[in-house]
Formats: sequence, structure tokens, C-alpha cells
Amino acid sequence: MHAASREALAAAELRLLDVIDGADDQGLVTLGEELFAVVRLLIDEHALRRAVSDPASEPQAREGLVRGLLASKVGEGTLKVLSAVVTARWSSGRELLDGLESLARTALLVRAERGNRLDAVEDELFRLGRIIAGQTELAQVLGASGGNAAGKAELVDSLVAGKVEPVTEILVRQLVTTPRGRDIVSGLEELTAVAARRRERSVAYVRSAVELTAAQVDRLATALARVYGRQVVPHVEIDPTVRGGLVVRVGDEVIDGSVAGQLDLLRRELAG
Repeated sequence: MHAASREALAAAELRLLDVIDGADDQGLVTLGEELFAVVRLLIDEHALRRAVSDPASEPQAREGLVRGLLASKVGEGTLKVLSAVVTARWSSGRELLDGLESLARTALLVRAERGNRLDAVEDELFRLGRIIAGQTELAQVLGASGGNAAGKAELVDSLVAGKVEPVTEILVRQLVTTPRGRDIVSGLEELTAVAARRRERSVAYVRSAVELTAAQVDRLATALARVYGRQVVPHVEIDPTVRGGLVVRVGDEVIDGSVAGQLDLLRRELAG
């Protein structure tokens, strides 16, 4: 985000925290879902998106427009958050959408956190990403930029309804129905990272030729914490192509300690 949008998001997050403090568990779910619904509305209604993100117009006029359109359709808490969003100055309409999406995710993740289910949500998002990554046809259907949003939502429900945390289901349904240019696998990785950051942790994506024991995962987490100076949570995927050792990715950094990686390096050195 550009500087103006970062300031706008920070102001909206303060308003969100006020609303969250007074909301019960169902209120948080409703808040997240309503904010997601507004994201979809602004994507579909280009003129409305331009109007609420136009820095040349008066903030009070933008707030009045949103309240006039949505007062009977969303709760007062959602309206308070939206008022903070549209009265702020955003660098672009797209970054306003980014901000709304972030606020919706925060409301839902706080709901999971209150119920001590944030770890479960994070783990489910990661595992779904790995499952879908291994099924090319499913990834293409769910990640298609076009297609029937209702149909994709039904497909998500058939895959995860009753099998994952309600917050996980809402987040995944939003991702597939409103991808905003993201493919499903990278979108799930992003959501996993967002859930991890909620706990002030980083995520390490680990590929191993064999399943690691709980003790090995704990030792890996300790080693990564020493390397990065913060808590790092390993998510381990079994990958026979690694052929021994581990490949660890934290953000854009890859630590390749695999046999395959060492052989590739040796081949490059010999070729050079």
C-alpha cells in the first residue's frame, strides 16, 4: 500500500477495534461477512467505488452516500467501520478494497482467537492449500477468474462445510468467489500468513521427504526462531522429490538443505 492508504487503514483499524470490543462472537462473524459483501458490491459497482474513494469529494458526502445506501442492509457496527474507511484518504479505489478486505479478515480472525481456534484456522488454511495444489483440475475450477460465483461457493461448501472451522469456511468462500486476481493456492498461502501474523508469528513452508516427528518439528521451530529472531511456525509438506533433508521457505527466502538441492548446486558448479 502507498503511504496515504496505510494511514487510512490504520485509522479504520482503530474504529474496527472499538466495534470489536462491543461485539459478541456472532457479531464478529456478521461484521466480517458484511464487510466482505461490501467488497463484492464495490467490485461490481465501479461508479460507486470511484465515488467513495474520490479524494476530491468531501468526506462527509462520501459517508452520507454509504449510509444512505447501506443503513438498512448492514449493522451499525459495520456502518461505523465503513464510515471510517470512506472518510479517510486512500491512494486508489483498489487499495480501499484491500483495506476493507483486511478489516473483514481481522474481524473473523478475532472471532477464532476468542474461541482459542486461531491455530486450527491457520492449520486448516494451510492444509487446504496443499490439498488443492495437488489437484490441478480443482485448483483451476476454484481459481478461475470468471465462472459462476454461486457455483464455486457451493463447491467450497461441499468440500469443507462441517469439516473445518466456520471462520475457515467463510475466508475460503470469499477467496474463491472474489479472487481479485489471486489464484486459489497463493490466496490460501496469504490467508495462512495473515492468520500467523495475528499471533505475531511467521510461517515457514517446509518440504520434507519423510514425515517429521513432533520433536523434530519443535527443534526446527527453535532453530528458525534463532535464525529470524522471532517465532516461526513450520508447516510441513511431504514431498518425495526432496530426496532427503529439508527445503524451507520463509517469505521470499529459501533454505535448501535437500539432497536434490545439493545435487542441483553441484551440477550448476560443474556446468559453470
